[in-house]
Amino acid sequence: MSYGLSNPNQSAKAPVCPRHPDRISYVSCQRCSRPACPECQVTAAVGTQCVDCVREANRQLPSTRTVFGGRTTDGRPLVTYVLIAINVIVFGLQMLLPNVSTYVVYAGLYTSPYLEPEPWRMLTSTFAHSTSFIGHIAFNMYALYICGRVLEPMLGRLRFLALYLVAGLGGSVAVLLIADPRIPVLGASGAVFGLFAAMFVLLRSRGVQTMQILVLIAINLAIGFIFPGIAWEAHVGGLAVGAATAAIMAYAPKGPQQALMQWAGTALLVLLLVALTFYGAANIRLG
Repeated sequence: MSYGLSNPNQSAKAPVCPRHPDRISYVSCQRCSRPACPECQVTAAVGTQCVDCVREANRQLPSTRTVFGGRTTDGRPLVTYVLIAINVIVFGLQMLLPNVSTYVVYAGLYTSPYLEPEPWRMLTSTFAHSTSFIGHIAFNMYALYICGRVLEPMLGRLRFLALYLVAGLGGSVAVLLIADPRIPVLGASGAVFGLFAAMFVLLRSRGVQTMQILVLIAINLAIGFIFPGIAWEAHVGGLAVGAATAAIMAYAPKGPQQALMQWAGTALLVLLLVALTFYGAANIRLG
């Protein structure tokens, strides 16, 4: 009498999932035709695919880019929020630990009696603010928030971060070259003015009306010359470098070489700022 027992050889030849060899599966992927167990099956528009084919297909999809070559984001200005958080945290440390200012706030290389170089302060100074006037950090962070919400989605996160840092460095270099380096200068104003200038250049390149931005820049620039205690040099430097960085991003030739041209141009701008820093340092030592 036969009870319909399966042939052991036939069971051994049953299709098994490549990812889980202990699981028999008679469902095959529509792309590679390999068996796929229920855990490895992904329902597609037509039929079923395995997770490996779905992952490979997603990897081959062209990434969506902004008009200026950056990766598109989910709309949240994440870098803007992080920059604001860093500035606020540093401000809190300045309030709680006043000696923090001694180590991070000067906008030049000359912070000791022996004029020993400490070049990191060219950037760290842009993340600290005056503790005697809370309006200093309040205005800069509000301006960063407003500009970041517009510029970060336009440029992409990495390009926006580069713009902010290079503009901030430009402000510090201008202070070093023009102002008295023995006077401490701090704040994100150079970077913020760089964002103002970048917004003007980028929107202008797209044919958008920019008169309001031009008026905003003029008013804020004039304030630095009218009221004492404001480092207008940082404003001018950040404005010029921000405009130059934005022009590189906006007018780099479109196509496969766009990113290379943008980053190469930005790198050359940074090298120029470094050269000007050493030039300013040498002049002050000689003086």
